Amino acid sequence: MDLLLPAVCLALALGFALVYGARFAVLPASGPKSAVKVLSVAALLPFGLLLGAPALVLMGLALGALGDFLLSRPGERAFLAGMGAFGLGHLAYAAGFWGQGTGAPALSFAIPLIALALSTEAWLAPKTGTLRWPVRAYVVIITLMALAALTLPQGFGVTLAGAFLFVLSDALLALDLFVLPPGARARPLIQRLLWAAYWSGQALILIGLLPAHPA
Repeated sequence: MDLLLPAVCLALALGFALVYGARFAVLPASGPKSAVKVLSVAALLPFGLLLGAPALVLMGLALGALGDFLLSRPGERAFLAGMGAFGLGHLAYAAGFWGQGTGAPALSFAIPLIALALSTEAWLAPKTGTLRWPVRAYVVIITLMALAALTLPQGFGVTLAGAFLFVLSDALLALDLFVLPPGARARPLIQRLLWAAYWSGQALILIGLLPAHPA
């Protein structure tokens, strides 16, 4: 098939992602910030669709784009809605991974992952206030997504790397939102790192699950 149009979509997605990371990641909520953030992920959808990506992966991406929009808006209601969209996106990814998986995840990777999730009760949960239970539920969901990625067979290392970059981005987001004190000098760096990990994670999950010979 002609790869020009998918390549253009991927280039647009990468371009929007670079602009967001360089300019908007550290700025307060605004219309342009929301637009660039959403487009950086939404442009991956036609890229994946044209190359025959699995429906569950496309669903996860679409929910991620919706979550990006909601989290870029101010207010607790938008935050909770964004968290819900990302939670559903993680469940879509998990279902897609399990559909390709070969069995239980390797304990050598699963145990540290579960330990990281449990550790959030010490460094994260006490700082989340009224959002404690939604945050706890989200931690469970993203852990399930990462565990599902660990069931993927050999040859899916790109997708596995994407899943763990996604986990890293959410850990950095938790630091940014709940742990760092106001005015922390590390915040701009954390915000740019989490964006790089998040967008790369989404892109690698998609690329790793594309069929080897799309129709």
